[in-house]
Amino acid sequence: MKKLFIIVAALSILAVSCEVLDELTQFDMSYDSTFTVDSAIPINVPFDISTPPVQTNSESTFEGYNTAKNLIDEITLKKMKLIITAPEGENFDFLSNLELYINADGLDEELIASIDNIPEGQTELLLDVENTNIKDFIYADEFQLRVKTTTDEILTQDIEIKAEYVFHVNAKILGI
Repeated sequence: MKKLFIIVAALSILAVSCEVLDELTQFDMSYDSTFTVDSAIPINVPFDISTPPVQTNSESTFEGYNTAKNLIDEITLKKMKLIITAPEGENFDFLSNLELYINADGLDEELIASIDNIPEGQTELLLDVENTNIKDFIYADEFQLRVKTTTDEILTQDIEIKAEYVFHVNAKILGI
């Protein structure tokens, strides 16, 4: 019985230690950008919109977590949210679907999030994220997002959209 107690105690300590280590080696990086859907876009025709370049500042962020890019195992998109900021009262009913890609100089573009069957009346959308390792895009000085979508309603005015996104970083802290 004493051996069983020691084994259970050791496993409990190991489990708690692993959780603490995970907290030390994993963190999130948040960014946002805006883009405009032009009212002159024809209906039922796929089109692309690019966001302005986003500065990553990844080196300083990694340093703040006592790590460096050579110690990063993986970076994935954790959350992607789109919010209509103007005009007031507008919703996403004008879209039939949406795909979001990330790109950076010298890298092949990657699909990172999408949504089909957009619910009626929504002013905010939470996209389905891909489980793709995109650390090379975050290593770059800047990245850009490309939105590929199709409208299913005629727009009478431009729509301003804010994209809020969170990347999850799995790193080694001080080489651990």
